[in-house]
Amino acid sequence: MLITGGSRGIGAATALLAARAGYAVAVNYSANSLAADEVVRQIRQDGGQGITVQADVAQEDQVLAMFEKVDAKFGRLTALVNNAGIVDQTARVDSMSVARLKRMLDINVIGTMVCAREAVKRMSTRYGGSGGGIVNLSSVAARLGAPGQYVDYAASKGAVDTFTVGLAKEVASEGIRVNAVRPGIIETEIHASGGLPDRARDMAPQVPMQRAGSAEEVARSIVWLLSDEASYCTGAFLDVTGGR
Repeated sequence: MLITGGSRGIGAATALLAARAGYAVAVNYSANSLAADEVVRQIRQDGGQGITVQADVAQEDQVLAMFEKVDAKFGRLTALVNNAGIVDQTARVDSMSVARLKRMLDINVIGTMVCAREAVKRMSTRYGGSGGGIVNLSSVAARLGAPGQYVDYAASKGAVDTFTVGLAKEVASEGIRVNAVRPGIIETEIHASGGLPDRARDMAPQVPMQRAGSAEEVARSIVWLLSDEASYCTGAFLDVTGGR
């Protein structure tokens, strides 16, 4: 399994859970090598197999090099978790720069699509593969729009939703299942990167279950979608939102 953005938050939780489920896990990171090393240390401490792979998913050459490293270490990929993604500082659309919008789409949309492209080349029976699964990380923001905060982020996740549906249908007969998880308010560091470190706690009263979710709860959904227990699920969306 390759997990993009696997050094922290939902990605890290997924890496640890997947390793316990028997996957050899490649933990991708963009800049924080120490965090990625710690995830792999924990995987190995528990008796699992893990490696770190550096790549900015917005840079095609780095994505290609990442997949080649995973090929060399683990052989053909059977699972991809497209988790790498960003938010920016909260803002209205009328104050967003083109540079911000391009960065958002480069990482959240194009990065997801390029990683999926490379995974398909390795998993598809069309290319001699034995099948596999892809889970794209979307967001409940794709449904809600995130007005006054992250409309650009919400739009990028809407694109991920559409991509998930189309790719799922495109490769369904080639042994590949493609699904998406849409987290809601989850306790991770992404809120701080958007300038709202207390957002999960502050928004908990708006969630029907009256609490934020954990990265581990999202990770369980991801690993389930990749498992044989979800063998007839493709093009599906699993909302992990506490009812929001």
